[in-house]
Amino acid sequence: MASAEAIIRTVGLTKRYIAPNGQSAERPAVDHLDLEVAHGEIFGLLGPNGAGKTTTIGMLTTRVIPTSGEAWVGGIDVVANPAQAKQLIGVVTQTNTLDRSLTVYENLFFHGRYFGMSSKESKSASLRLLEQFHLADRAGAEVFALSGGMAQRLMVARSIMHRPAVLFLDEPTAGLDPQSRLSMWEAVHELNAAGQTILLTTHYMEEADQLCQRVAIMDHGQILALDTPVELKRSVDADTVVTVHASGDPEALVTVLTGVEGVSSASAAAGAVMVNLRGGGRGTLPRLLMAAEAAGIDVDDVSIAEPTLETVFISLTGKELRD
Repeated sequence: MASAEAIIRTVGLTKRYIAPNGQSAERPAVDHLDLEVAHGEIFGLLGPNGAGKTTTIGMLTTRVIPTSGEAWVGGIDVVANPAQAKQLIGVVTQTNTLDRSLTVYENLFFHGRYFGMSSKESKSASLRLLEQFHLADRAGAEVFALSGGMAQRLMVARSIMHRPAVLFLDEPTAGLDPQSRLSMWEAVHELNAAGQTILLTTHYMEEADQLCQRVAIMDHGQILALDTPVELKRSVDADTVVTVHASGDPEALVTVLTGVEGVSSASAAAGAVMVNLRGGGRGTLPRLLMAAEAAGIDVDDVSIAEPTLETVFISLTGKELRD
């Protein structure tokens, strides 16, 4: 049974898909996932495509049956009691699932009726949500006439129509333009401020940083690190990150730069070398360039930034988050 503090809990949750030839996949999509999400928090699963984020949400929302392990949402076993679990959840998937035969308003109204709301209650809630998500002027429009950002906002509005205990957002801003992405971030913050628990997946590091109170970094179906964005960034033991592009073997440059004073670590990723510095990097940058030159390595470009969640991911995996 889930602990009183957690609205989502998984124990050893695993999904291993079967290949077309009938053989089990070499690597599980989700591998013995242990996870707890507290009431009222925005919790993020951050990782590249194929990390297991969508499969995790699929199992928690009853759409994917686990191979093994257990999961509870709101104290309900999602495998043993999927119908009960569905009453507690709202889901926004990566694909547009709006009913194209209905208007914007009707997509909300009939969703409410499906979940047992009276006609009066559903109408009132639909009109309120249209105002809340800035869609009131589109109430009578066909959904195919909506922009990507509008359609995404409508799907979020529909998903909370029945007041779910947990809202699941799978890559909620994938494919949206920057303005629509900011609008979605604002909507998510407003929902959470009103007490909504949200679990979202994303491969955008800035999205996880901006929205989530806690983040689990995933890769190959496993959680590599879990903490607040601030603490995750502190974990890399660096206050400055220097990215060095140079000719030749990046691994050779890693070896050269790792020994420079002020460098806490260095790793190769996407043809460049990421160098983590301590103490603000005072005087370290010239030493990096001189060390590369002394080793006969020509440096083509250097950029300097503060640590990000991508820095954490690279330090854990040696590859870029967007790979």
